[in-house]
Amino acid sequence: MPDKNNQNNSEGASGGIIRRVLNANPDLLVRALSAVILAPVALALTWAGGFWFAGLVLVGMLIVYWEWYKIILQNAQRPVVLLGYVFLLFIGFSYFQAQPLWIAGALIAGAAVLYGAGGFDRTARWVSEGYVYAGLTFVSLLALREGDEGLFFIIYLFLVVWGTDIAAYVCGRSFGGPKLWPAVSPNKTWSGAIGGVVFSSLLGMGFVAVAGGSQLVWAFGLAVVLSAVSQLGDLFESSMKRRFKVKDSSRLIPGHGGLLDRVDGLVAAAVFAYVVGVVFGGQLFDPNAGLMLFAS
Repeated sequence: MPDKNNQNNSEGASGGIIRRVLNANPDLLVRALSAVILAPVALALTWAGGFWFAGLVLVGMLIVYWEWYKIILQNAQRPVVLLGYVFLLFIGFSYFQAQPLWIAGALIAGAAVLYGAGGFDRTARWVSEGYVYAGLTFVSLLALREGDEGLFFIIYLFLVVWGTDIAAYVCGRSFGGPKLWPAVSPNKTWSGAIGGVVFSSLLGMGFVAVAGGSQLVWAFGLAVVLSAVSQLGDLFESSMKRRFKVKDSSRLIPGHGGLLDRVDGLVAAAVFAYVVGVVFGGQLFDPNAGLMLFAS
């Protein structure tokens, strides 16, 4: 017969580990519940594409802009920031009208108006930069998803970014070592950063292979760069919050903070991938042809 004392000790040890984890991460259950609810919705809309994904990205763009200027302004009042919403909605309209010159004009004009009407000071500059950040977020994600082989590339991008986050966390906690940039993000380590790049690159290449792509070396190399860029995007947002003495971009997502806290790495990687795609022969509204992941 099994030893009841040993069984009780084992259950007690397991319970003790769970309690320690929950005590160290008091919002863990809330974070997990938020992820369980939101992630499937976001993935379903991404899979559906078209109007559904466009709506998701449009709402995300407006929220990112709102969180950005809330970080900068905090409790200060500058009604001029509301003009940013008008310009961002015009960017959305221009995209669906396939008018790249309108988009470029709106990005430049909106940034200039927000900077000038805000008084040409440092705060106004930060707000205008947040507007451009939000606009590029919309254009990049939508073009990558709706272009040729868009669904496959956006999944590849998600896998690289999410793989980076997960592997960086696991490797950083497991191996520790020198800090990556302690003045900005005290918990990030070089072991986590390198582990994130290696794991996500293999994951991205594996996905391309399974999906039938032939450019596996390119897929691996692109994933290496995208992983590094996503971590730089994360560090940039951390440095901005530290600069303005803000812990989270907002309290929009229970246990997670704001949307900007969740998508900073994805945005950086998406914008970079969009630029690479266009430079390597893709179109403004179809950059994936230049990414060559699924070339035969």
